[in-house]
Amino acid sequence: MPTTTDIASTVRVLELELTLLARHQLSSAQHAPDLGLDRSGYQLLCRLEVGAMTLKQLAEAFRLDISTVNRQIAALRHKGLVERVADPAGGVAQLLQPTRTGLELLERDRNVKRGHISQLLATWDPDDVDQLHRLLAKLNTSIEDREGRPWPRP
Repeated sequence: MPTTTDIASTVRVLELELTLLARHQLSSAQHAPDLGLDRSGYQLLCRLEVGAMTLKQLAEAFRLDISTVNRQIAALRHKGLVERVADPAGGVAQLLQPTRTGLELLERDRNVKRGHISQLLATWDPDDVDQLHRLLAKLNTSIEDREGRPWPRP
């Protein structure tokens, strides 16, 4: 059974690996000419793909200032990737949803990203790939539970 010292030691190196993972993800996204969306556009479209939301709901979901999300949404609207629609429940605020073009670009970028991941993991044992998925999903779910902000998965 691991001791408190062993766990603290593992958490120290885990923190470094998580920091590097975030760095690699951002770095690879910035240097991938085959992607059509920037990081924020990709994430916003992924969230809106699950269901239309107001600007305020998006800001809360991403834990960002509403002006930041408004600027990011404005860029997506300018490109014709997101549109405003009336709230079917009759609410005052308009909802945002991806356009067909937005969903097509999202799917294209998703396939590019999946291709990159597949290349990276091509030499891995399939059980290791499955274990990585299960542990990352467990980590993400733990974070979501702690924050009280579950992230919908399609």
